[in-house]
Amino acid sequence: HEDSMRFYLSSFKIGYPTSVERLKELLPANKKVAYISNALDVAAGESQDKHREWDTRELTEVGLEVEPLDLRDYFGRAEELATKLKDYGVIYVSGGNVYDLRIAMRLSGFDDALKTMLDDDVLYAGYSAAVCVLSPTLRGYHIVDDPNNGTYGNHETIWDGLNLIGWQFAPHFDSDHGESEDINKEISYCKEHGLPFKPLRDGDVIILEEPERRG
Repeated sequence: HEDSMRFYLSSFKIGYPTSVERLKELLPANKKVAYISNALDVAAGESQDKHREWDTRELTEVGLEVEPLDLRDYFGRAEELATKLKDYGVIYVSGGNVYDLRIAMRLSGFDDALKTMLDDDVLYAGYSAAVCVLSPTLRGYHIVDDPNNGTYGNHETIWDGLNLIGWQFAPHFDSDHGESEDINKEISYCKEHGLPFKPLRDGDVIILEEPERRG
């Protein structure tokens, strides 16, 4: 079995306990996790802290050693980030705004660095926006997320995803979540524009044993 990056893609947080058991089976030998919460940068500090604490607790309970990794620290320092990422066995990305996350990934060079790691024994895990950003296009997500927050200054919206999965993600589908109604509109958009999509209820996960695409 050749090494390749595996993907644990969740709708909300780490998922149901049954999903978490599957996560444990996917973990590489290196239990150090880079926790990236830049999709939350637009949120108020207090709300951001609450999410970070929740994620950190969930990851620690799985037996992972959590290190926050702020992509803003690496804007314009792509080589340093690429080197830093080699320390980790797991990359865990929180939900939030998919467009902010995409811009932070570009400005830090995370998008290119991730693609150089596709043949490594690494797990990419995360929920909501963390999965959306892997799609071929970020069109359709604008129904749920504001593409023009200006969180990192005046940057043009990036509409291309990382293209590591071949479909659009519809998280929080039919769930007790504030965005569930908008998700139905996103699904209608996908159908209208002929974009393949996968809806997922909160608690459920999709596991990929290797990248579907190579970006």
